[in-house]
Amino acid sequence: MTKTLNLLIEKTSLTRRAGLALAASAVAAAFVSASLALAPTPVFAQDKTSVKVGIMSGEDEDVWRVAVAEAGKKGLSVETVVFNDYTQPNEALERGEIDANAFQHLPYLENQIQQHGYKIVPAGFTAVWPIGVYSRKVSKIADLPEGAVVGVPNDPSNEGRALLVLQTEGLIKLKEGTGILATITDIAENPKNIEIKELDAGIVGRSIDDLDAAVVNTDWALKSGLTPENRIAQEAVDGNPYRNFIAVKEDQKDAPWVKTLVSAYQNDAVKAEFDRVYKGTGISAY
Repeated sequence: MTKTLNLLIEKTSLTRRAGLALAASAVAAAFVSASLALAPTPVFAQDKTSVKVGIMSGEDEDVWRVAVAEAGKKGLSVETVVFNDYTQPNEALERGEIDANAFQHLPYLENQIQQHGYKIVPAGFTAVWPIGVYSRKVSKIADLPEGAVVGVPNDPSNEGRALLVLQTEGLIKLKEGTGILATITDIAENPKNIEIKELDAGIVGRSIDDLDAAVVNTDWALKSGLTPENRIAQEAVDGNPYRNFIAVKEDQKDAPWVKTLVSAYQNDAVKAEFDRVYKGTGISAY
């Protein structure tokens, strides 16, 4: 009798322990499930499948139509957002209204960063447009008369670039040590007493008939109806620091979508369209 009672007690104890263990396991499982449910789902901002890219109006719209198609083949949907002046695309990128832009060279971006503190970096080169001196009044830069009026872009990076071209052509001499952000106050010598007229980059080419000559960015020269026949001087292409690029926010520079976007531009299909649109005035720079 005692033996039977002991066996019953032992069996009951084992059953209770097993039940407690099972209950504990169930509680632990429920806790883990609840914890996972409460934990925030990671959001991988870098894994974008759809992006907006700011570009300038005009010929670049045709070029980027091809780039958009190439991106689509790689699984990246690209929407282009068209701007009409240089001051907008970086501000839009900084505010997160677009994911990338493609319109500027490094001296321009560095000046913008200095002024506004943008956290924007280059991601991949696109092309270079050698800046040129254009005229409808003379066929050689040496023929510019005493007191000639010469237009230059008024934004800091392009004005410095324009003045360096005029210096290379012997029209002016800048102060010793002047860099790429030179202004008209840096002119040390002006033997022909040329009047330098500062105008918006988008206007200087269109003002050519009111000027003796103008230093014009090549893309704006095309928009202004200027041709290579009107070009009387041009900056060197070799070692040119003014290559344009695709730019993104600094915290996105290594994101997979950025590499996909750059490769969607840097290919033979885009280059062929670029050459067709710009007719040799711009040069692919990657």
